[in-house]
Amino acid sequence: MVAGVLAGAALAGAAPAGAASGPVRVASGVTYSEFDIPAAKGTAHAHVLTVDLRDPRVGVDLLHPGAVGARMTVSAMADARGAVGGVNGDFFNITETQHPGVEATGAAVGPAIAGGHTLKGAVPDGQRFGPALPPGTSTRDVLGVGVDRRARLDSLALDGTVRSRDDSVALGGLNQYALPVGSVGAFTEDWGSVSRVRATCGTDTQRAAPCSTDTYEVTVRRGRVVAAADTPGSGAIAAGTTVLVGREAGAQWLRKLSAGDPVSVRHRLVAAGSRVPLRFAVGGYPVLRDGAPLPGLDANTAAVRTAAGIADHGRTLVLLALDGAPAYRTGLTMAEVAATMAGLGTDDAFSLDGGGSSTLVAREPGAASVAVLNHPTDAPERAVANGIGVFSR
Repeated sequence: MVAGVLAGAALAGAAPAGAASGPVRVASGVTYSEFDIPAAKGTAHAHVLTVDLRDPRVGVDLLHPGAVGARMTVSAMADARGAVGGVNGDFFNITETQHPGVEATGAAVGPAIAGGHTLKGAVPDGQRFGPALPPGTSTRDVLGVGVDRRARLDSLALDGTVRSRDDSVALGGLNQYALPVGSVGAFTEDWGSVSRVRATCGTDTQRAAPCSTDTYEVTVRRGRVVAAADTPGSGAIAAGTTVLVGREAGAQWLRKLSAGDPVSVRHRLVAAGSRVPLRFAVGGYPVLRDGAPLPGLDANTAAVRTAAGIADHGRTLVLLALDGAPAYRTGLTMAEVAATMAGLGTDDAFSLDGGGSSTLVAREPGAASVAVLNHPTDAPERAVANGIGVFSR
């Protein structure tokens, strides 16, 4: 078992760096451990939740703030959902210093599925936040758990269409802070109230490129156009309403629509690797496949990391977060993250957002709320876009 190779400390309050003892039970099917990791640039200190998905009382789902364009701390999201543990999730639109006057949305980079419900699609690769992607990976990569209760790595592509009475166009995005150049994107009630202007900034290859000057927005309610504007707006989107945002060619297509015109919008996420539907998915990028590190992983830059690993043919999920720097320990390179996850017995592993976002929480049996067990760089916690929640009945 994966937990057998870990050395942990008591759950009540993270132990001093360097302390080690056996894994501690958090709940049925969930254990917590912490241990040191000798690394090239010093000793890192890791905190780990090991989740047994064979246990029928255990579940995993996306933690999120209730809107795609919003942020919340991992502990607050976990307590709101009654989770017994969790870690932070995907990289996200944290700042907009390169686009003065444009609001950062807080939205995640990659696809997201919560409780079987699709929340969003992936932004173009060049629009992501976070370290450079390893060769052969993309913003569409996800870690998820299927309806078969098995964890897996996969890739989710958006498949959608906007259809008018006379024409149709492929949907370029769903609740995304960045749309492909020339496309039309859909925003639903899941987006929240934050401005949609950011979706028309940058290009597919350059996040910092200027915002488009050719934009258009159409509001569709119950299958009919009810409003239009030259500039993307903000504010909550009502149930049964879709706001279509276009840039360049997409804006030109939307301008052909008039109030009262019938419009239908269809969208779904299509998995590349399995026909088993995912009930939960979070974005990031793979670092380990079938026990082997991905080629091209960075072996030079050490940083605070969060990662998730899969073992036992998808029946065990391992969630890891490091202590923050510089107050506690040094970080790991991505090559060292892959080696660490392989050493924990996982066959596949996935990098999540790190740095000041790295947070691991767990709830002691009988406690009313979770506690932060690692030492985040952003003390006490950074508000993030989403996370992985662990649940136990």
